Amino acid sequence: MSIGNSPEDDRTFPAGDRDPIGRALQQARIAACLTVEEVSASTRVRTPIVHAIEEDDFSRCGGDVYARGHIRTLARVVGLDPAPLIEQFDAEHGGRPAPTPAAPLFEAERIRPEPRRPNWTAAMVAAIVAVVGFVGFTMFDDNDAPKGTTAADGGPAPAPEQATSAAKPKPVKPVAPKPTESAIAAVPQDKVTIKLSAVDGKSWISAKAHDGKLLFDGLLLEGETKTFQDDERIDLVLGNAGAIELYVNGKKVADKFESGQVERLTYTKGDPQAG
Repeated sequence: MSIGNSPEDDRTFPAGDRDPIGRALQQARIAACLTVEEVSASTRVRTPIVHAIEEDDFSRCGGDVYARGHIRTLARVVGLDPAPLIEQFDAEHGGRPAPTPAAPLFEAERIRPEPRRPNWTAAMVAAIVAVVGFVGFTMFDDNDAPKGTTAADGGPAPAPEQATSAAKPKPVKPVAPKPTESAIAAVPQDKVTIKLSAVDGKSWISAKAHDGKLLFDGLLLEGETKTFQDDERIDLVLGNAGAIELYVNGKKVADKFESGQVERLTYTKGDPQAG
């Protein structure tokens, strides 16, 4: 698909006026060598909405709040500072909405019911009943026991084998240790292994094997982890690289990526060195 200028890119604007928001985003996208489809895949903003925004049509965003969010997201992907664009949008669309009052939240906190306290009286009565029942059972058992059955009355004593077996504790089955993160160090040396974890928000990721086979293409939510392997090479695209913790061949990649930054990376066997 061509990423060149559309016929609308030849529009002229009066000197001294700022470019429309859509034109600024479009020009930055073209300068970054990105297609509308690539921007849509990185930001999860649908392709028709990206086209509409680049034509200064925000009616398909679903409201001013969503429009601001789309402008901010698109600006970060194409390398623009979103703050001036948001200010321009507010100036052209009646300013930012009034903040929501916090009174309902405090009211909800004030009427929250207190937790129930334990009923110590009922617990004490239950304990007394249990003690009385145990004492009564013990006295009844002592009165009904036949004479001569205990060692103190001259009766037969229990066999030593029975006493030993009764006192012997049951063997405790060992609990298998839980696997730890150090297990990643045991990756095979003849393959390239990549582990991705979303630790600071969500990110769209794409992973391909050396033969072009698509291993994964989708959204990695915060707290989720994906692991990929290939015999030779893995190509990655990270839509929000700042949210990702990356391990390559058992070693953590120390590079610090920015939030909202799009990264294209390639890794092979051995020490993690991005191609």
